[in-house]
Amino acid sequence: MPDAIDDAKRALRADLRERRQIRSEAARAEAAEGLRAQLDALVAELGARSVSCYLSLTTEPGTHAFLDEAMTRGLRVLLPVSRDDGRLDWAVAGHRHEVQEGLFGLPEPTGDLLGPIAVEDVDLMIVPAAAVDRSGMRLGWGRGYFDRTLGSLRRQPPVYAVVFDSELRDEIPYDVHDQPVTGIVTPTRTITFAPRPR
Repeated sequence: MPDAIDDAKRALRADLRERRQIRSEAARAEAAEGLRAQLDALVAELGARSVSCYLSLTTEPGTHAFLDEAMTRGLRVLLPVSRDDGRLDWAVAGHRHEVQEGLFGLPEPTGDLLGPIAVEDVDLMIVPAAAVDRSGMRLGWGRGYFDRTLGSLRRQPPVYAVVFDSELRDEIPYDVHDQPVTGIVTPTRTITFAPRPR
């Protein structure tokens, strides 16, 4: 029953969005610092020299401190750029002033676009999520960009979704096109899930 799944997803997203919006500035700053430390540790553990990430919105777990640190340390960072056809292009991250408003009002990098398959060459993918369940299924925000990306990769690097601690759920509603992730990174911990059969 796809309609029931869609309804359940919409209701859960609305609840999660509201919970994110009521977080205090202090709580967001603390979460961003925790997330930076967790992501730095994951990069070191995987020996990653290149990563893909995204520019977080104010209500999301903050990725900007991690991105600044990663670029300072010489990591190659790819950031997504939304396309009208529902796919993602990628651009090499630069300084913060090289950001513009993209589709849907999301912050996106300026610069040369590398095309959808450029992300196959990174050592680690860091993706946004609304929630993730304990089996590794990811609930996005409903536009399908990252599900399409993950589902089309010939070579998929480890994929970690960034969420707040409370957004790790026992179960989430999902459909056949939804893609699982390797693990999650929260402000307090990193969890790698058992591989799912594909």
